[in-house]
This record gives sequence, C-alpha cells and structure tokens, in this order.
Amino acid sequence: MDIGRRDNNRGRKTLSQINVTPFVDVMLVLLIIFMVTAPMLDQGFDIDLPEVADSPGIVSKGEPLLVTIDKKGAIFVGRSTVNDPGKLVPLLQQMMKERKEKEVLLEADSNVAYGRVMQVMAAIRKAGINKVGMVTQPPKP
Repeated sequence: MDIGRRDNNRGRKTLSQINVTPFVDVMLVLLIIFMVTAPMLDQGFDIDLPEVADSPGIVSKGEPLLVTIDKKGAIFVGRSTVNDPGKLVPLLQQMMKERKEKEVLLEADSNVAYGRVMQVMAAIRKAGINKVGMVTQPPKP
C-alpha cells in the first residue's frame, strides 16, 4: 500500500503521516506547568495562630487530621466546613474509621473565644479521639 501519492507536476510524494513529536513536546510542557502550579492552588485558612515560646513539638507517626477554627469561629475538618459543633462528632467518627492512629491537631485563631475552642475540643473527645494536639507558632522577634 502506498502511503503517499504522486504529485503530477514534479514527481514528488506528499507525506500523509502525522508527526507526533511537537504534540508530545507541548504535552510535556503543559504537564510541567500543571505540576508546578497545582501545589500553589491549595490554599489554607486565614488564621492567626497563638504565639508560644516553649511549646512542645508535635510527634506523629502518621498524618493527623487537622481541625481548624478561623477568626469568625467557623470550623473546618480537613477541607470540609462544619457549622455546628454537634455535627462535628459524627463527621470525626466517620473520618477516623479508616485511620489507624486516632489523633487530631486543633488549629485555632488566637482571637477565637475560649468557649468555642472548648466546644470543639469536647466534640473531638466525644468522637472517641484521645490524642489532641494544639497547633501554635513561635513568637516573632
């Protein structure tokens, strides 16, 4: 089977195959761009952590679950938003089913009322989680 056909004017064959090399080059460049920009898209929550000079370090065997309370008192478990601390208990129980280590890191804004933090801590305890770590930051010089 003849891939090309003869041009009547000059006797040359025209090539009827697709050159995939430029396509592969463009795809590799796009892949690199997405790999570089994807981690930048993962934004956290805007919280002002309390500053503690001699806080103990957090030692964890696995990846602990992160519970966040922002300035307005909104509660976030991972990427999920929880409006009521009462709904936090079943959500935590469900998320901890698959985990071997039952531990939570609580990250609360320094301007959040103490009562709100205690409500969340009580919900964490009620969910059957005994290891709770409080996230702080070192003081700024």
